[in-house]
Amino acid sequence: MMRTFGVEEELLLVDAESLEPLPRGMLVVAAQGNTVPSGHSLTTEFKQEQVEVNSPPQYTLAEQLEAIRTGRTLAEEAAALAGGTVVALPVDPGNHSTHIVQGERNQQITERFGATAFAQLTNGFHIHVAINSLEEAVIAVDRIRVWLPVLLALSGNSPFAKGVDSGFASYRYQKWTRWPNSGPTEIYGSAAAYKAQCQALFNSGVPLDAGMLYFDARPSDHQPTLEVRVADVCLKAEHAAVIAAITRALVETAIRNQDQEPLPVPVTVLRSWTWHASRYGVESELIQPHTGKPAPAAEVVAQLLDGVREVLTEYNELSTVETVVADILQAGSGARIQRAAYAQRHNFYDVMRAALDATHEHRDPKSIVQGSPVE
Repeated sequence: MMRTFGVEEELLLVDAESLEPLPRGMLVVAAQGNTVPSGHSLTTEFKQEQVEVNSPPQYTLAEQLEAIRTGRTLAEEAAALAGGTVVALPVDPGNHSTHIVQGERNQQITERFGATAFAQLTNGFHIHVAINSLEEAVIAVDRIRVWLPVLLALSGNSPFAKGVDSGFASYRYQKWTRWPNSGPTEIYGSAAAYKAQCQALFNSGVPLDAGMLYFDARPSDHQPTLEVRVADVCLKAEHAAVIAAITRALVETAIRNQDQEPLPVPVTVLRSWTWHASRYGVESELIQPHTGKPAPAAEVVAQLLDGVREVLTEYNELSTVETVVADILQAGSGARIQRAAYAQRHNFYDVMRAALDATHEHRDPKSIVQGSPVE
């Protein structure tokens, strides 16, 4: 039986005319209401200039692509009622002020974390893969951790911030990891060890609650899933769906091969690998997990796909994944698309327009997703 997988996309809310960030997240969520036949929902995030789309669990890559597109359309329609639209950008490329969503918890976060909280307007892509127990989730986390930088590189979609080119493919990740308790994790070895480490963090008084354990991958504290949180929200829906499919295949492969020990990479080393992926994306080199040395990005991505080939083949997803990944490697992720738009006139309106078009681009699913669902 295939593991279900669902996604959460955090989207930037912008004015429909100026395409500048629009602080009406609470109004947009209220406009959407509570009942949606597709099972999607909109929620507020930390800042008023963003909304989160929660998609229901899916079985197939084709279903996941359709769910992502449906979620983006839902958010777009709700935003229109507040004079806005939504765009799949992890960071505001301009230099605009932001506004905290009202609420006691957000106020506590603001008071506790000061400038780190004020500077946050980051939109990630969170992938939830069904698991059967906490022990199973820890088995998977320990084994997929070395491949998470590659997922970040494939998703890289935030080159601009504060009106300048940051030099990073994913500047969102640099901003995000200013939070304590964020980034890569060490090898836990057992569910008991994971719980002990979480308790030690709570004892420190730094995180307010389990929701502030901002690890790149973590067992969900409210549903039976492993949540992989390392990726930027992707400009193109098909990129997002394929990265989600690769993530599910990584988790499934790890659990099937749990008799194989996880690669013993120290968390301090893994953090540097992830920084490198954030900096260069797929435009240059990535760190090869088995050697710990740089290698061409295409070569490292190919090694990732080789490792999950059996699962992707079984799920009839290999052809689609290889096609879309080849497109990311050749045509670039969202970061290259944004830089190309900016190069025309050095105008961030052009960046926003190109990003908006890519966010809501609807192709015939049959032209992208090959194969049939597996029962």
